[in-house]
Amino acid sequence: MPEAAPIGLLGGTFDPVHHGHLRLAEEAREALALQEVRWIPAGQPPHRQPPRADAAHRLEMVRLAIAGNPHFALDAAEAQAAGPGYTVPTLERLCAAEGGRPLVLLMGADVFRGLEAWHRWRELFDLAHIGVATRPGFAIDPADMPPDLAAACRGRLADDPGALRAASAGRVVAFTMTPLAISASLLRARLAAGLSARYLLPDAVGEYIQTHRLYRSPDGR
Repeated sequence: MPEAAPIGLLGGTFDPVHHGHLRLAEEAREALALQEVRWIPAGQPPHRQPPRADAAHRLEMVRLAIAGNPHFALDAAEAQAAGPGYTVPTLERLCAAEGGRPLVLLMGADVFRGLEAWHRWRELFDLAHIGVATRPGFAIDPADMPPDLAAACRGRLADDPGALRAASAGRVVAFTMTPLAISASLLRARLAAGLSARYLLPDAVGEYIQTHRLYRSPDGR
């Protein structure tokens, strides 16, 4: 039985990283008793438009955003990879590196409901637990899931975060997250319009965006 505290994994394009991402990671760490949250910026995410900022910029913005939090760590491997990245190979790499320590893949409830669209999604349960951020007063309800996902989650749902220590993978645990109506698309739109993004993302990230003239409108504003 694994005894080590689980490691949380937070992937995404982070285009740009913002306070919503940071709160999800911090509240997951507390609620699920994670040893740390490892941030994994994507390089070339499949099945979506390419990020506006290139991988090197997004990697540096995450580095700036998590600086000073001893419970956050950065994994640069996917951002530095040459080809498209998929979650299952990433988990296989991390499982081999961590030697059996439980891994918890963190995501929002909307992302979780769309899990069937992921490459080799059924294998996720063999490699990691899944921590799902929900709004206060809401829970993971199989009745709201697509049928195949509901079937895959049968017997996996757990209310006690301690279940994440009791097995190396395969459990699904929800945690409540403070609602923050911040999105990367909102930030990109504000920045393209020449509007302030202050207090929506860390100051260091905002300064980096300004210095490197990221997310400007086509006319260069």
